[in-house]
Amino acid sequence: MGQKAHPIGNRLGIIRGWDSNWFGGNNYADKLVEDEKIRKYLSARIAKGGVAKVVIERTLKRITVTIHTARPGIVIGKAGQEVDKIKEELKKLTKKEIQINIFEIKRPELDAQLVAEGVAKQLEARISFRRAMKSTIASTMRMGAEGIKIMTSGRLGGAEMARSEQYKEGRIPLHTFRADIDYALAEALTTYGKIGVKVWICKGEVYGKRDLSPNIGAASNAPGKGGRPEGAFGGRDGGRDNRGGGDRRNDKRQGGGRPGQGGAGAGRDNKGGGNRGPRK
Repeated sequence: MGQKAHPIGNRLGIIRGWDSNWFGGNNYADKLVEDEKIRKYLSARIAKGGVAKVVIERTLKRITVTIHTARPGIVIGKAGQEVDKIKEELKKLTKKEIQINIFEIKRPELDAQLVAEGVAKQLEARISFRRAMKSTIASTMRMGAEGIKIMTSGRLGGAEMARSEQYKEGRIPLHTFRADIDYALAEALTTYGKIGVKVWICKGEVYGKRDLSPNIGAASNAPGKGGRPEGAFGGRDGGRDNRGGGDRRNDKRQGGGRPGQGGAGAGRDNKGGGNRGPRK
């Protein structure tokens, strides 16, 4: 009953690589605990940096930490000052040599962790959970995802009894191993309790053998040019072609429409008078 496998753990070694890359040996447990410390520290230290994941690789004397972030500017700081501070702090924490790499996520809308944290932040700001979920789904689908499912659980809308609600769009084939599905969990700390947010994003299917080295999955996050497609978030042309609303309304009004206004050129002939009738 209800035995669900973690979508990422389920695909490890098939189409997903590991976030910690090292050989354990006798002190495997110590290294594992150290990894968890590093991750916890970084997520608290750069809370506003949009950190999606932290990849840790080890050699004999050095730990290489790769931070995948949507806002590299915040993580790096002015002339790299922030990175140097973080490096020194991690040195104190681990008592080992640390190297930090920063990897920019070109399309944060396709990263489950960032999407989940975005919804959680909206819930903390007292935005309606339905609105937060639906707008997030729309922006992710607009960026070219094959499918997305968002589930929120807890005292939704401040209700007395906790419940869970979910919305989905597109396809999320959880049983298909070659489906590249990203999954994440975030928690919103609201005044009436915690609300959990789970996000599943399907980015398509992977055919053939994929390189499982740790930073490869992120590169596949941004096919093509990367960045946002033109007009995705409504610049000058943004959103027009999606709705196609403008032209449709004009067609209806042409020649007819409201009396006195008319469509193109209709108001000119009757001087805007239309069917008003004589003045009293």
